[in-house]
Amino acid sequence: MTGTLKRGGMAMIAFLQAQNCSNLPGSWRHPATQQDFMSAAHYQRIARSLEESKFHLAFFDDRLAMPDSLGGDHAETVRHGIRAVKMDLIPILTAMGLATSKLGLGGTYSTTYYEPFHVARVFATLDLMIGGRAAWNVVTSLNDSEAANFGQKEHLEHDLRYDRADEFIECVLGHWATWADDALVVDPVSGLFAHPEKVRRLDFNGKWFRSRGPFTVPRSPQGHPVIMQAGQSGRGTAFAAKWGELIFASMKSAEAGRQIYRTFKDAVSNAGRDPNLVKMAPAVYAVVGETRAIAEEKRAVIEATAAPADSLTLIAEVTNFDFGQVTLDQPLSDTQMAAVGINLGLKERVVKGSGKTNPTPQDFIDFSKRGTLNESVVFCGTPKDVADQMEDFFLTEVCDGFVLSATHRPGAYEDFGRLVVPELQRRGLFHQDYAGTTLRENLGLPRPVVT
Repeated sequence: MTGTLKRGGMAMIAFLQAQNCSNLPGSWRHPATQQDFMSAAHYQRIARSLEESKFHLAFFDDRLAMPDSLGGDHAETVRHGIRAVKMDLIPILTAMGLATSKLGLGGTYSTTYYEPFHVARVFATLDLMIGGRAAWNVVTSLNDSEAANFGQKEHLEHDLRYDRADEFIECVLGHWATWADDALVVDPVSGLFAHPEKVRRLDFNGKWFRSRGPFTVPRSPQGHPVIMQAGQSGRGTAFAAKWGELIFASMKSAEAGRQIYRTFKDAVSNAGRDPNLVKMAPAVYAVVGETRAIAEEKRAVIEATAAPADSLTLIAEVTNFDFGQVTLDQPLSDTQMAAVGINLGLKERVVKGSGKTNPTPQDFIDFSKRGTLNESVVFCGTPKDVADQMEDFFLTEVCDGFVLSATHRPGAYEDFGRLVVPELQRRGLFHQDYAGTTLRENLGLPRPVVT
């Protein structure tokens, strides 16, 4: 075991989407799903439930386009509700923050389609409004559909996106460090609002970005938002190791996870950072029931929500390739395989799993498991069964915590909080209460100081 968080217990993060479904596209068809996903009340109920269960953080994934790569059209996406609705995260995070006092709240904002000053100001303001509980999930975006929404013809090449992102995050962190912690005075008697010498101008000049400043938002109680990242490609891992504080990982088994964990922690150390202060948490589903039979019945209901259109639509989205060009059992040509890009890890997993250099669309469905319950690790059973599995992952250095994906909303989070959290707390694996009021305090991360 390593690190402060290991001694204090596992980090628990809820995985959310500001859309008509969870990351499981069929979740909106679940009979227990509440369909008020376009209301603040929906997200505030989830936030209050997560805080009652002592979750460290709720964070929102995001894409800047509706899935429309399959057949070059959005009809199937809209017809089947395949992540069709995608709302802006910041108003929702604000609503959730106003309904809670300890729960961390994170949002995904792209380094490809926004400007550093804008992102710095949005998240610094959010961090102030919710008392130092914000996190920024840094992504480079995904596909040509997103590019088209922002007036671009195509998405940037993979490694080039990360080169740009390096400069982007350097600029954002630079702005966040331009106000000293004691810059503000706000003394009406003397007339001094803030010390001018303690507010500097950034004057950032890079290859991709220029941003002068001075920045317009003072520091929050936690200094600045926690940095989240999910890169797992070679270039993505290097980026995450350099900048990330909380890493959202994808893994298919404990064995694979241990290797990912060791490799990443080594990369953090090689980047000159303390690996104990960078937390890795994989996405998991938990299907829990009072008995194993109940849990298996719940799992069957969840699996029945999947529709045939879900998988291929989402595979086309994350690979930037129209799989509608070929039949399900037709091997992709060398040229077509070369065109399957963006999510290189998914392509490599399908090639390895199928044993084929030129897999079929059906192979992509079968071996990526995209859009299905089995795309991530599934812990299924009684509260003891689920806690046993989580304990094994946590204590054998697969992870520092978990990102709980929802099979349906809000019930998946509520079941976990009611049934599994008390068992984890009884074992001393999960905290009984929050350590403080800021996200950094609760995650055991240091507060960055600016003098």
